[in-house]
Amino acid sequence: MSFFRSDTPADLLKHVLIIAVATAALVLGFFFVYLPITTNHGETIVVPKITGMNQADLEDYLDDRDLAYFVDDSTYDAGIRPGTVLTQEPKAGEKVKEGRKIYVSVSMKNPPVIKMPKLTDGSVKNAQMILKSYDLVVGQLKFVPNIQKDAVLKQLVNGKEIAAGASITKGTRVDLEVGDGLGNQEFPVPNLVNMPADEATTLLVGQGLQVGEIFYQEPEDGQTEGSVVKQRPAATTGSTIRMGQLVDLWVAGKEPVKAVE
Repeated sequence: MSFFRSDTPADLLKHVLIIAVATAALVLGFFFVYLPITTNHGETIVVPKITGMNQADLEDYLDDRDLAYFVDDSTYDAGIRPGTVLTQEPKAGEKVKEGRKIYVSVSMKNPPVIKMPKLTDGSVKNAQMILKSYDLVVGQLKFVPNIQKDAVLKQLVNGKEIAAGASITKGTRVDLEVGDGLGNQEFPVPNLVNMPADEATTLLVGQGLQVGEIFYQEPEDGQTEGSVVKQRPAATTGSTIRMGQLVDLWVAGKEPVKAVE
């Protein structure tokens, strides 16, 4: 008498078919019944426009529409009310599933603190570009006597100098003290008449003056060709000049022919 049951081939085939049908039912049920129910398959929501809204109103507004939000960026702008939604992703009008998060950027209440850039020793044009890139405001440009024309001599906030690297909030107004190209030191006008033109120009540069226009004329009696016969301003008694100013020269002789490059 045997205590073990032997299945016939027909029984085995029957069991295999039952398992296959059960497996197929589970797979079909998962993809066509369970997933559509849990993921709201085929159901979409049109994303509303939320830019311009206040962040405090977002949660209730989006919750009523089965949506959520997440702040992933913030920017300071003195002209925009703090907490205002500046950008959103996805954009308004796009279709998404229920529960989708909308990523937003909002305006900050307080301006961020940054390090003051170094503007001195550079040009005023370059300083203006740097201030703009740092979200700082270009304030008053005060031109002062200095031979460094258009060079930034001082950077100030509220009338006081501010050093490079000092803490400053974005949106702060920064005033600049700029050289006007003229020194504040006055001295007698040098007498260049009867001096060779090349020596005269060297003397002017050495005294911090600029060579202005050079006019050439036919030599008169007693005039040496290539020498200065007149200057403007003239070196009269008591006449003074400041560093950086121009001095025009009249030279006896013909203008030198420039070499062709």
